[in-house]
Parts: sequence; C-alpha cells; structure tokens
Amino acid sequence: MKVKNQARFEFMSLPENVAVARVTVASFASQLDFTLSDLDEIKVAVSEAVSNAIIHGYENRPEGTVRVVITLYESALEIVVDDEGRGIADIEQALQPAYSTDPERMGLGFVFMQSFMNEFRVKSEVGKGTQVIMVKKLEAASDPSPES
Repeated sequence: MKVKNQARFEFMSLPENVAVARVTVASFASQLDFTLSDLDEIKVAVSEAVSNAIIHGYENRPEGTVRVVITLYESALEIVVDDEGRGIADIEQALQPAYSTDPERMGLGFVFMQSFMNEFRVKSEVGKGTQVIMVKKLEAASDPSPES
C-alpha cells in the first residue's frame, strides 16, 4: 500500500498526554472519510494503548517516553504506539478480558482495541518495552464490492 501521509510524535509518560495523543491521532485520521463513530473508536483505541504504556509500561513514572506513529493509506489508518517500559511477560494472558496487572483497572483496554480496530497486534519483550500496532480501514474498503 502506498503511504498517503505520516506523522510521528513522542511525549513524556504523563496521564495528561493521553488526551494529546487522542486528539492528535483523530485530527490526522480525519484526512480520510472515517465516520464520526469510526473516529470515536480510533480515539478510544489510542487512549487505551497510550494509557497502557503509561500505567503498565512505565508504572506511572513520568520519565518514560511514549512514541506514536500514524500512517495514512488510501483506505486505512495505521497507528503504532510504543514504549520502552517493563514489557509484557505473557501477551496471550494480557489479551484476556479482565486481566490486569493493576487491581484498580478493569483489564479491558486490549479488548477495546481489538474490537474497535480491523487489525491489532502486540509485540513485547520484558525489560525492553511494548509495541501496539492497530489498523482501522474505511468501511467502504472493508466491505466486498457488489461486483466481486
């Protein structure tokens, strides 16, 4: 797929930066014809990915760095969120609904990301960090054409 546009940014692992990432990604995504519902789902998925990096990756320590890369294609948006935090020992377990390393959390972040995005992957290495890759396709692009 040919890249139409791309942006990269990084910020300190502060909770207030979740909103910055959310709004920035949504603004960038609006270059494609996503519905308002799609944009809301993108914002939730980004919020969850960034929150996970801050809360679980960096254990709420503000000196960490969260990086976001947003890539626009003709009919899709790819979002990559990564950190250099503590990493995930068992990704399969972490992807289970209601699993959380923080008893105060509901453990639904990955569930939301998976359900709101067309593609979702997690790469992680203990002690080195985590990368979340999410793709949201335009509805018209994900529906089979009547001619096929």
